[in-house]
Amino acid sequence: MAPRTPTIEELRAAPDRIRLSVIITTFNEEINVADCVRSVLWADEILLVDSFSTDRTVEIAREFPVTLLQREYFGSAAQKNWAIDRVRHEWVLIVDADERVPEELAREILTLLASGPSANGYYIRRENMFVDEVIRHSGWSTDKVVRLFRRDKGRYPNRRVHADLEIEGPVPVLRQAFLHYTFRTFDQYFPKFLNYAEWGAAQAFRDGRRAGISELVFRPAWRFLRTYVLQLGFLDGKHGLVLCSLQAFGVFLKYARLWEYGLRTRRGEAIQLPTFDESSSTWRRPPGG
Repeated sequence: MAPRTPTIEELRAAPDRIRLSVIITTFNEEINVADCVRSVLWADEILLVDSFSTDRTVEIAREFPVTLLQREYFGSAAQKNWAIDRVRHEWVLIVDADERVPEELAREILTLLASGPSANGYYIRRENMFVDEVIRHSGWSTDKVVRLFRRDKGRYPNRRVHADLEIEGPVPVLRQAFLHYTFRTFDQYFPKFLNYAEWGAAQAFRDGRRAGISELVFRPAWRFLRTYVLQLGFLDGKHGLVLCSLQAFGVFLKYARLWEYGLRTRRGEAIQLPTFDESSSTWRRPPGG
């Protein structure tokens, strides 16, 4: 007879289990926030940092046992670093509002915390949902993010977009995965899509980069070729075609915006970029890290 699988409550009650804080960041996530929070109610602390949502996100969040703080948004990395400095427990799990922690992943995390982690941080894979389908190819099949870590050993770098948590030492991969509802509808996805293109262009301009023909033509074409052909996006059917086309278009928008910044700079215009968090405390690891 196979051994009985312990329940979440039994794992939470394990003697000497390391306590865990969960961080969730939100902006206008009324469609996601309730399900996201429900998926982590087994944690010892839930800190939700909202960027002054204008929908019902905050109202819904207050229905749950969370600590709710609000802060102006300077990018995902800045928001998460700020939150890391405000949690109570040594170990942290970061969950985006459009992600869910399935019971199997929760059980794996609790088991790890009960036995004692051997590393300072862990990758968690993501099963990415695109219009109700799990994407198996298109460059998303190998998607993984460092989200479970010791608070004093992890920090995000100063980047507005595409910042990966930096961890001291080796970073193993957990077996179970997040569910990531990245794209439900075009209405939901396009504001985020446009923001990422804008923020990516702003980051590149701030880093001193410029866009020419190769960036405008070859980079989008290469993104489509890589994701749709080399990474077998065509096996995801029409979902894969739409996804890979959108990724290529996002690259084009980013570099088109960067190209425009260059033109305006040569005309003598001052470029108004999105605000970056320049506070050294946001980017500095806490004492002991």
